[in-house]
Amino acid sequence: MFDNLASVPLSIFSYNLDPTDVVSVPTGVFPAEELWAPEVQLNYALAGVDRDPTSKPMGYLFSRHGTQWFLASDTLTSRNTWRGPWDFGPVTTIKTKSGVVLAHPGDAALAKRIGDELDSDVKAVSAVWDQPWSREVAVLVPSSTDELKAFVGPEFAVDSIAAVAVADRVDNAGHTAIGQRVVLNPDNADKMPEASLKVVLRHEMTHIAARGYTVDGTPMWMLEGFANYVGYRDSGISMDVGAADVAELERDGTVPTDLPANGDFAASGDKINLAYDEAWTLTSFIADTFGQHALVTLYLRVAGGDPKADLGQQLHDVLGVDKAGLVAGWQDYLRRKF
Repeated sequence: MFDNLASVPLSIFSYNLDPTDVVSVPTGVFPAEELWAPEVQLNYALAGVDRDPTSKPMGYLFSRHGTQWFLASDTLTSRNTWRGPWDFGPVTTIKTKSGVVLAHPGDAALAKRIGDELDSDVKAVSAVWDQPWSREVAVLVPSSTDELKAFVGPEFAVDSIAAVAVADRVDNAGHTAIGQRVVLNPDNADKMPEASLKVVLRHEMTHIAARGYTVDGTPMWMLEGFANYVGYRDSGISMDVGAADVAELERDGTVPTDLPANGDFAASGDKINLAYDEAWTLTSFIADTFGQHALVTLYLRVAGGDPKADLGQQLHDVLGVDKAGLVAGWQDYLRRKF
């Protein structure tokens, strides 16, 4: 593991151990004179990205043989052990002005493509998101499904995602987040042309930039639509191509009659694709009609406020229209676009 860490730019790498929080281990699980399983936390920070370290649980089992103690296992206790890129093999690092890409030697070509994009993509996000944020991003490129699951958790359908932005802790009061990472699925991202990879990276970086201003319960159309708006902006991909599902429905005479529902973003197949496309066209309508600053202001109001607040009032306060007016304007926008 420490050999694999050699090229990782770390500013902090330390462990905290709490001897008062110990889990029991069945006798005979490991040959030793004494077994001990206290709470252990790994604290680490990536230089140039993490202003504060993030903490990860390590389910360590220690064993005593005579007067010496050894680390016997990180799988034989009831605690889970977090795995970092260095637990899955040698790590290659690409450092840029705006962040770092951590990958493995087998994904060196994809890592270079990401590294070449990183600075310009951070700049593109900042051109829209004018609130304070670190403007530094860490991108992880796992080499296997197991590694991908270790980074993003079991709740994601890892086979279908191209990338996801994750965080360990969010402080909405201070508008900050700890341990933010963009995690790519190399099986999907490696097949993407440059324009599509640019959209994906900018989309996920937008989530990182806005995370500290986003509360749980934010409507998904606002959350994902805004990220898609930033992702597709100046990408060279037209709405007719990028939102092909919406274009096809509109040409068939079927326009959306309501805002995309949260459940649509948890669906599968065509339904989730349609939800993302609708959300993008909706936020693009807002930016094109009311101005980009109005879109950011609406995001801050909707995503940063009380999730139970009246959406119609929020729309009226920022855009001067109610929900029905927003939907009607969006419908007309789609007819003109397609």
